[in-house]
Amino acid sequence: MTIDKNIDGIIKNNILIVDDHPFIIEGYKNAITRYKPKEYDFLITQAKDCKSGYEIITDPAITSFDIAFLDISMPVYEEKEIYSGEDLAKLIMEHMPNCKIILLTMFTELLKIKTIIRTIKPKGLIIKNDLTFDELLFAFDKVMKNNTYYSQSVIEMLEKSPKDSIEIDQIDEQILFHLSKGTKIDEIPHYIPISLKATIRRIDNLKGLLNINRGTGDDLVEKARIKGLL
Repeated sequence: MTIDKNIDGIIKNNILIVDDHPFIIEGYKNAITRYKPKEYDFLITQAKDCKSGYEIITDPAITSFDIAFLDISMPVYEEKEIYSGEDLAKLIMEHMPNCKIILLTMFTELLKIKTIIRTIKPKGLIIKNDLTFDELLFAFDKVMKNNTYYSQSVIEMLEKSPKDSIEIDQIDEQILFHLSKGTKIDEIPHYIPISLKATIRRIDNLKGLLNINRGTGDDLVEKARIKGLL
């Protein structure tokens, strides 16, 4: 938290909001500015896509943010390999490690949710369909108090999933299949309609999911077989 009090003893907080829907940004701002106005003064910076978010986060003149609201699905910034709010979150973790991250998404796939929690460890994770004005205020209050907040849909998905279960999607299944057949990584995009960069990112995620810190595609395939994914 930014410890910067004005003459009235009000604590200043720097907030970043990145979302490609202006009306959603305004909703967040309305909720934030109504949070304990006698105690906090919020300086809100906003961005509309991955590119503008990247430029703000990497700007050396910018004061570190206390809390960042990031939409996951936004127009990409391919030049810097920033494809989503998850990538912006990782950038914040690198440049502003004390910033509390709140991710908002329409995704309801269990694998996606578990991957976000494992790789980002956000202080807040909200399914947008769960979001109301009151819910946003409640989530913001929890994060301000350094607690973790998951919206109801996230909690339900996690509760229904066995703790040791591993779920992968169809694209990951195809990647593992082609690796098991000896296909080179740079040749996989010839068989699956995704880019090489996306392929590599998925392979890295699979390694993380299977707790492979180092190793080749063969090591990944072997572990996937043990786990029954092939």
